[in-house]
Amino acid sequence: MADNQAPGKTPEATTGSASASPTPAATAPQPSSTLHSAQHWAQVEQDLPLHNSDNDSAVGDDNASSTASISSSILNYRTINGRTYHSERGNAQYWTPNDDKHNESMDIYHHFFTLALENKLFLAPLKDDIKKVLDVGTGTGIWAIDFADKFPGAEVTGTDISPIQPSWVPPNLKFEIDDCTQPWSFEDNSFDYVHLRFLLGSVDSWDELFEQAYRVCKPGGWVESLESSPRIESDDGTVTEETAINEWGKFFIEGGKKLGRPFTVVDDDLQKKAVEKAGFTNVNTWDFKECITCLPAPLGGWPKDQRMKEIGRFVQVALEQDPEGYVLYVASALGWTKSEVSVYCVQLRKEIRSGKYHPFYRLRAVWAQKPE
Repeated sequence: MADNQAPGKTPEATTGSASASPTPAATAPQPSSTLHSAQHWAQVEQDLPLHNSDNDSAVGDDNASSTASISSSILNYRTINGRTYHSERGNAQYWTPNDDKHNESMDIYHHFFTLALENKLFLAPLKDDIKKVLDVGTGTGIWAIDFADKFPGAEVTGTDISPIQPSWVPPNLKFEIDDCTQPWSFEDNSFDYVHLRFLLGSVDSWDELFEQAYRVCKPGGWVESLESSPRIESDDGTVTEETAINEWGKFFIEGGKKLGRPFTVVDDDLQKKAVEKAGFTNVNTWDFKECITCLPAPLGGWPKDQRMKEIGRFVQVALEQDPEGYVLYVASALGWTKSEVSVYCVQLRKEIRSGKYHPFYRLRAVWAQKPE
């Protein structure tokens, strides 16, 4: 089945048992972790005019058991700096808003992730007659909906701490409110496939997360995790220490330290380490930088390769849909006000639209099998 193959050429991704020699995660020189002050970006905003160029292409015309039934308490969202976030639920802590503006951005990112995987929803070698699937941190439910449509014979369950999923869904799909950082309510050995995506910054222990995934996964079943680095980099020196683009990753790295939930999942290879520690075998890794035309995930329409240009435009549209929504929670934890974040985001947009920078960030997928 086509979906069973990793995208790109033969996976430079590490493929094989957990005992095989590991391939180190793609790394880059580490920039300073020191954030510029909010006043710095206010001054930059005054000094630098908006620069538009022909490369401003991505946003123009081309553009205890925590499971529970939905109740008024779950719908009682917190409002922080004018944005809504999931209701208080034990230790649950997700850093993006759950309002319509941000949900639209996340749905655009889903399209980007699918393009990055060459129009695949997964990389694990799943069987056509797969029976039970769990999507952890389902968000808007868009991945679970697409998967349920593709496999109408499978029973698909999506879990999240926010009840933001649509009510009109495939008949083989259901959503439940669940905090993945608490003990899962599902029975042992009950799922053929456990899918996790974009949980960086919300998990305090990745070892415990994959221990839960191992417990609920059937012998012979698969787990798969897709995450991104918070850092935005460049290979050609265009993204320098003084740019707002470079500053982006610092918010998340420093904010994650403050919140006790790391964003450096890809950078520190936490997925693969936790999967192996949980007991999974046949561990495989895939890095977007290595598998798609030797380029990382671009931000903006700067690549010459048309496929990468399309991907970069979707990434830019997704980010520009709501940059404040992504950074506001972690920046607030570091003492920034909403107005200071807005000033920074003005400069970030200017740089992205200018065409002068060639930014990218890294994706990593890890999939592995529970021994039979």
